[in-house]
Amino acid sequence: MRVIAGQFRSRTLDAPAGLATRPTSDRLRETIFNVLTSRVEAPHIESARFLDLYSGSGAVGIEALSRGASHVTFVEKARPALTALRANLDRLGIASGFTIHNSAVTAFLRIPPPAPFDIVFLDPPYDLAAEYSTVLNLLGSSASSFLAPQSLVIAEHRRKDTLADAYGELTRTRLLEQGDAALSFFSNL
Repeated sequence: MRVIAGQFRSRTLDAPAGLATRPTSDRLRETIFNVLTSRVEAPHIESARFLDLYSGSGAVGIEALSRGASHVTFVEKARPALTALRANLDRLGIASGFTIHNSAVTAFLRIPPPAPFDIVFLDPPYDLAAEYSTVLNLLGSSASSFLAPQSLVIAEHRRKDTLADAYGELTRTRLLEQGDAALSFFSNL
């Protein structure tokens, strides 16, 4: 696994051992960031506040930092994943521009955010399929304060798992499928 582009391009990243954490593949991360950089409407990755839920090794959030995000908030509760995330940030020499929350995502979304986020990425473990609707419903309703106007919420999920087209104020604007994975893009326009 490596950083695709930006300041830390081609630098390698570690993932925790075992199957509990399933890192987003290089190819899928490249697709995510190609979509973000090609968008005409807001938000753009440069200077964005980026929220990486179920961060795992931090590959997606680190990619955002590498490409110019102003701040990334990582939310992860698994100790092996947190260890890998911190090691990846240390190895790349990233000492600022991020916050790590050792917390369950649903608990994190129940506290007021310091500032709203422009882009939210979520990728819960596939065996926790109920987390998708729980978190998307929270972001589309009671936790909508986490979202800036015209924000973008991206959910990585199994291709065969179907997400709803709307969750409260969030509406799906795009679905991309790649191999066994899919990316659902939601907006609060």
